[in-house]
Amino acid sequence: MKKLVEWNEELSVGIQEIDEQHKILVDLLNRLYEAIIRQNDNVVIGGILLELHQYTVVHFAVEESLMRIFDYDSYEEHKKHHADLTKQVVELENKFNASEITISMEVLNFLRSWLTNHILTEDKKYAPILLQKGLKATWANKRSWVGRIWNPLSK
Repeated sequence: MKKLVEWNEELSVGIQEIDEQHKILVDLLNRLYEAIIRQNDNVVIGGILLELHQYTVVHFAVEESLMRIFDYDSYEEHKKHHADLTKQVVELENKFNASEITISMEVLNFLRSWLTNHILTEDKKYAPILLQKGLKATWANKRSWVGRIWNPLSK
């Protein structure tokens, strides 16, 4: 089946932990797309939306922690972007759960743009600065700590 978002090296920020988390977000969008195409019921779609919301919060917390640890100058601005994006996802989830909207291709395209534009514009700004300040680009133990604790219910 065709995917909504294909992971590619252009989306890589060069920090393995962040790239692996971005891949999980891409996977969640693709699962949501697949659920819509297969016309799954609203319980399945709502579950994926909830997971997207929860994982977005976790991912943003990781990014913001790294920004604070490595004293990123644009931390407050980036944190505001995160808050705005999280608010949009929560509003989407709430409207869906209240049967005010359905998840259409328009909504899916919004989510795709939201994710890819954020990575390509905002995340690509902080990555080289954090790496220059000493953040390691790759893991010593070859596994994401978030990947170890994140256990999606639908997989």
